[in-house]
Amino acid sequence: MSISVTSAFDSGNIRLISLDDSPAGVRAELEIVKDRQSDFYQWFHFRVAGVAGREVELAITNCGASAYPDGWPGYKARYSEDRENWLLADTSYADGTLTIRLSPDANAVWLAYFAPYSMERHHDLVAWAASQSGVEHRELGLTLDKQPIDLLVLGEGSKKVWLYARQHPGESMAEWWMEGALERLCDEEDAVARLLRKKATFYIVPNMNPDGSRRGHLRTNAAGINLNREWHEPSMEKSPEVFLVRGAMDEVGVDFAMDVHGDEAIAAVFLAGFEGIPSITERQLALYRRYRDTLAARTPDFQTKKGYPTAPEGKANLSMSTNQLAERFGAVAMTLEMPFKDNDDLPDADFGWSPARSIQLAKDCLGVLAEMVGEI
Repeated sequence: MSISVTSAFDSGNIRLISLDDSPAGVRAELEIVKDRQSDFYQWFHFRVAGVAGREVELAITNCGASAYPDGWPGYKARYSEDRENWLLADTSYADGTLTIRLSPDANAVWLAYFAPYSMERHHDLVAWAASQSGVEHRELGLTLDKQPIDLLVLGEGSKKVWLYARQHPGESMAEWWMEGALERLCDEEDAVARLLRKKATFYIVPNMNPDGSRRGHLRTNAAGINLNREWHEPSMEKSPEVFLVRGAMDEVGVDFAMDVHGDEAIAAVFLAGFEGIPSITERQLALYRRYRDTLAARTPDFQTKKGYPTAPEGKANLSMSTNQLAERFGAVAMTLEMPFKDNDDLPDADFGWSPARSIQLAKDCLGVLAEMVGEI
């Protein structure tokens, strides 16, 4: 059987450079394709077929010039033979090349930068959530590729809570987190969910960047725009996703906001806040720190020692959503980052950081919010 390498599917990304099929095994040289109209690249997702029982070596040769080359040392690719369970592959990095070694039992094996969250699964999630008691679905508008921007609304409380994910489409752990958040909020027997829905109204955007997600982009939309640098001045021409979501926020207001992401280099879960916005208040900052420190106390998968440096006073970048929302609404806003690598404080040798851990983290995050939702 001939060997095949393909990425012609939802969120697929790879280019085959060469393929050597010898008695010693299969070796392919590959390249990650840049986001359309952009120099960003790091996300990959592809299938190799015809390799059951073979020794397979996959060399991705252009990693040295990727968006975040510091993300490769210590990183392990994910692979799956059933597209349900994604395991850590034998992976090494040297001289700009990421090398993945496998001995598949199945004829076809899928590989990805992180466990993918397909647009089909996104639509299944939206359809399931919209069918739950008390949940309203709204279509805010269409992307440049004519895909819908989905908003789910639930709860009857006065506090306005916004949860949104996947501005950067390659950070697929963010939508796994959203699945966990919706599972908990829609559980009518969960006391935390009942309290949250009584005290707050939730506005949830599970995927801010459907076009980039389907196209297999790391960081940008169909126009090559990084959505998390558009919040000061979005447009329907370049960034309709932000234009539509920020417009909905302006209509109802924002008291609490969490923007869910993944980080390529830091092997930990952490939060980034809004220090440095011009109108910052002690109340905002105290509530943010309380949330951060309580989450660290509630789950060992979260920590506060590693993370991004804070902006100097008055120097926050207001094109980023967390800063813009904290400044625009006086909201308690934050960016949640999960690793592409493992969580070094609590590693998992088989799965690393995973969909299951992302889902559980979302539930833990909501538990912390329940402790302080009346004060935000």
